[in-house]
Amino acid sequence: MDSQTKTENCLGWAATDPTGVLSPYKFSRRPLGSDDVSIKITHCGVCYADVIWSRNMFGDSIYPLVPGHEIAGIVKEVGSNVQRIKVGDPVGVGTYVNSCRNCEYCNDGVEVQCVKGPVLTFNHIDVDGTVTKGGYSSHIVVHERYCFKIPNNYPLASAAPLLCAGITVYTPMMRYNMNQPGKSLGVIGLGGLGHMAVKFGKAFGLSVTVLSTSTSKKEEALSLLGADNFVVTSDQEQMKGLSKSLDFIIDTASGDHPFDPYLSLLKSAGVYALVGFPSEIKFSTASLSPGMKTFAGSVTGGTKMIQEMIGFCAARKIYPQIEVIPIQYVNEALERLVKKDVKYRFVIDIENTLK
Repeated sequence: MDSQTKTENCLGWAATDPTGVLSPYKFSRRPLGSDDVSIKITHCGVCYADVIWSRNMFGDSIYPLVPGHEIAGIVKEVGSNVQRIKVGDPVGVGTYVNSCRNCEYCNDGVEVQCVKGPVLTFNHIDVDGTVTKGGYSSHIVVHERYCFKIPNNYPLASAAPLLCAGITVYTPMMRYNMNQPGKSLGVIGLGGLGHMAVKFGKAFGLSVTVLSTSTSKKEEALSLLGADNFVVTSDQEQMKGLSKSLDFIIDTASGDHPFDPYLSLLKSAGVYALVGFPSEIKFSTASLSPGMKTFAGSVTGGTKMIQEMIGFCAARKIYPQIEVIPIQYVNEALERLVKKDVKYRFVIDIENTLK
């Protein structure tokens, strides 16, 4: 039976102003509709997007703001039309919770490219005019289309970061055929996204080189994450030795950085996929055109790709490296994230600490 009139109080943590400091906040989720799923949130990953909008860095934050778009939990109620998901199922919710469901991209299962724009999981206006609130909360109500089944044997804490960090690198890797065993991949930046690119690269049978500005992550890149090579980009000799040797590059760096030195590492017809958000992209035409190279941007993925990625991770036993934290530690975690002091993704234990 649908809960057309019932609303449940939801406990979350919200930012109330551009300082971005989060504190407990009570609000109501929408009533369960016939196509909706109500999820008891057990875990939520901490993404840099949570910092950006909590602190109004893009100037469009709507307060009180409840962040979080790497959500994992257990289904507690389903609407009357819901067929694919049932009560008790472990599920995930990613960076968006609605779309027009009628355009060519939605029809192809690439809802993130919806012509009317996807409705983001937090700090966005939903079709009913309400402001979306994210996963730093006790539960969420979402149309079943934007819920992803998580295999019973895959830990929910590990599943959460797949819903943004994982899919953000998996999508361009699949789109540009970076899953060919024996090919070579360069990964720029070794944070939440970069470490997943390394893991996927190794699972695809690629030779993976981590490109980093500092030597501090070398040991973990090679021994913990299984990268084949580690190059310090400030070392001209190391960079020269890598010239025209890579088939693919995934660039996860969001700070401003030069592109020409990295493009020089690609073989002819190589593909450079940018998933970070530097303030500008600038490179010489000579770095791109003579070598028939492709430079592409990418964000997260569609529902079809997200479900495929979750299945792939479960089958291949690919798990993000996480640090599980209580919700009470979230402000410190956001500060540490800004300082890049995390290996490699914070995950909030919502189930046991949000009281």
